[in-house]
Amino acid sequence: MKTSEQQALGARVRRARTAAGLSLREAAQRVGVSPATLSAVENGKTGVSAARLLVLAETLGVAASTLLGELPEQAPPRVAVVEHPPHSWRAFPPLDIDPVLAAAIAAFVETGYHGATMRTIARRAGMSVPGVYHHYRDKQDLLVRALDLTMDELHRRVDAARREAGTGRDRVARVVEALALFHTHRRELAFIGASEMRSLTPDNRRRITASRNAIQHRLDADIDAALTEAGLDTARARTAGRAIATMCTALPQWFRLGGAATPEQIATDYADLALRMLGIGGPPATSP
Repeated sequence: MKTSEQQALGARVRRARTAAGLSLREAAQRVGVSPATLSAVENGKTGVSAARLLVLAETLGVAASTLLGELPEQAPPRVAVVEHPPHSWRAFPPLDIDPVLAAAIAAFVETGYHGATMRTIARRAGMSVPGVYHHYRDKQDLLVRALDLTMDELHRRVDAARREAGTGRDRVARVVEALALFHTHRRELAFIGASEMRSLTPDNRRRITASRNAIQHRLDADIDAALTEAGLDTARARTAGRAIATMCTALPQWFRLGGAATPEQIATDYADLALRMLGIGGPPATSP
């Protein structure tokens, strides 16, 4: 690609990223490159492969042909965004993680844990292999850090959501909303959590599994409370709890940012579906 063509492509990438409301760091993380690499692309200092161009286009919500200049640029459809306080469990600011971990997360999503190597992770992070080993012992260490990050954030968000609710029914709705928001906004982390548990060493797998089970137990307890409040049988509560949790953890398999529905719309719909599955859907009952 000629320098002039690289510069034109870079300018289109920058405009698309700005229109999508993404920072350089956030866009780079989603694409799986370092912020320095994406900056070099936007400044026309380096080209981009066809495969990476497709990922860029999907991330920015435009057609690849638009980035190539073959179609006129169009602004992405505007979706109403509800602003939440930065520390709210509904707010999802960009992850504050180091470049090596960001590169590892992108590599695990793209090629799987076993397909990624410390060398490819170093290349994505714009570092030398010894530089990566200075921060992390090995690839397992990176996977464990990604899953710990996932579980720490999930526990914090679920606990905060539950504290806002006064009844079992409301707790179920809030927990499902929190799970759905995480599995859409943090799709890459959630995808790794769903697909790479088998790649953990036995000790790490037991620890992470116990953390996941703790969240499931909170949801189960809230379902029991909600059904008891409604005077309904709790015999199938555990099965319903697993079904509700699974529909949330499956979101990363199909949800894409910039699609027809926002994470917030999905979360609201999933909370309603969960309540209806339990037979307590519709508006909450009011006291006489």
